Amino acid sequence: MRRKTTAILTAITMAAVLLAGCGSGAKETGNTEAGKDGEKTYVIGISQFAEHGSLDNCREGFLKGLEEEGIVEGENLKVIYDNAQTDTGTAGTIAEGFVSQNVDLVCAIATPCAMSAYNACMETKIPVVYTAVSDPAEAGLADEEGNPIGNITGSSDVLPVKAQLEMIRNLMPDAKKIGIIYTTSEANSISTIASYKELAGEYGFEIVDSGITAPSEVEMAAADLVGKVDCLTNLTDNTVVDALQTVLAAANEKKIPVFGSEIEQVKAGCVASMGIEYVELGRQTGVMAAKILKGEAKASETPFLSATEAELYVNTAAADSIGMALKEDYVKDAAETFTEIY
Repeated sequence: MRRKTTAILTAITMAAVLLAGCGSGAKETGNTEAGKDGEKTYVIGISQFAEHGSLDNCREGFLKGLEEEGIVEGENLKVIYDNAQTDTGTAGTIAEGFVSQNVDLVCAIATPCAMSAYNACMETKIPVVYTAVSDPAEAGLADEEGNPIGNITGSSDVLPVKAQLEMIRNLMPDAKKIGIIYTTSEANSISTIASYKELAGEYGFEIVDSGITAPSEVEMAAADLVGKVDCLTNLTDNTVVDALQTVLAAANEKKIPVFGSEIEQVKAGCVASMGIEYVELGRQTGVMAAKILKGEAKASETPFLSATEAELYVNTAAADSIGMALKEDYVKDAAETFTEIY
């Protein structure tokens, strides 16, 4: 397994974070109080939309970023964590619960949780910091220039669609049709599908998409698509990623590759991905949240961060399982190569 370290996030907004002002967007709550030696302590709520690797990595990175800034769970930080299990109604209930508990900040992981947290906290002074939101403007969390539309900011994991299409063309020079399954209620998925369709023709591809409304529909959508396309490519669609093994099973039966959108999907059995590193995305978001908690910045004045660089991840075992030969001269420089399916 090979690894090379590269920065994945742009610093375009960090100056804004540092200069955003000295007042915190959070109200003084009963949770923010003096700890031992007079140190301030904080309570934050973390709402995560689904249990899968990329979102787990975001949460891990977020806590690391807070720790770098001196806000450490178990010392001067209490974390209330809840998972919506891909249910938007549950995401709303979680957000409302955080408001009733008067937390100092809400961290929302993935678009549905971010939208729910924004709505729940709108009439309060509780700041919301999101991560893994592909298109904050499309989700109604920012304007087209990236500025917050309320007491909310965070980080975007917008997919590198162009780089993904280039990768698929390199690995499958004769392919014509790419299948994509997406959830019709996920704003980030709708936005990304539009990008794929806009760019696909430049690489000689046709996008064949299948929209679903519930997890139970993934199996049928996958079984239908694999008979129509040369390969599948995943988005960061939480419902579909949560059912990744169902998608892989259908594709493997037809001996066609599935391409992921980030490293965890490749580890789980996708052949390759041009993706971002979610621990680092979360870490940068945690640093941002720490500055807001400490009063060094305001969520309402801090533009969101964007992931800017994609790296190639490859799983040779996944390719071998469907009899796919990988171009050695192309994959030799992958940021990370996996030789087994985890």
